[in-house]
Amino acid sequence: MSESMAHDSMMADMGMHMPWTLTDLSVNFVMWTVMMIGMMTGSAVPVLLLFAGATAARGASRIAWPVLMFGAGYLAVWTGFSALAVLAQWCLHEATLLSPAMAAASPRLAGAILIAAGAYQVTPAKGACLAHCRTPIGFLMGHWRDGLTGALHMGARHGLYCLGCCWALMCVLFAVGVMNLLWVAALAVFVLIEKTGPAGLMAGRIGGIALLVFGALVAAGVVVI
Repeated sequence: MSESMAHDSMMADMGMHMPWTLTDLSVNFVMWTVMMIGMMTGSAVPVLLLFAGATAARGASRIAWPVLMFGAGYLAVWTGFSALAVLAQWCLHEATLLSPAMAAASPRLAGAILIAAGAYQVTPAKGACLAHCRTPIGFLMGHWRDGLTGALHMGARHGLYCLGCCWALMCVLFAVGVMNLLWVAALAVFVLIEKTGPAGLMAGRIGGIALLVFGALVAAGVVVI
């Protein structure tokens, strides 16, 4: 991918646009999927441990399979998001709105993405999804289903709440660079604090305000990403 980015940069300097191939789509889909798994697994560990404990308490002889099914349902949601992210990335690429480094090609677009992500952080929808993510015991008590199919369903349902909580933060990568590992790490840590930290709700709102300010500064050209 690094070689491809360097090639695209050279073509862009020559005024040429390189459309994606099926290989490009596939590689970027794998990249997004691995990245989402890496970023979201840490914040999913508490609910997985609680689910394993609850499964054992109900007398299950084997807890590995239900836990794996729960995890599969959770990861399936983020795999679906990865497919949508690749589609969005492809559209932005074809519209020449992304740089060869896979970041927004203009300060106004980058600022708009950051402002939109910051605004979502303080919406009731974000707050409701974050509340579910922060109370895994309440989630398990309210949505329990027996069996492997039930575990898969519960994992997917928890994944949807998690997606509702974090999708806008993941879109920040389109502004700062999809392969910007520093931002990937920073967002992963922020999500972990937001979901498991004692002041997670406050951290989410403060983060939203920070993104609003940061986005405005980027759009105005005061700050260069």
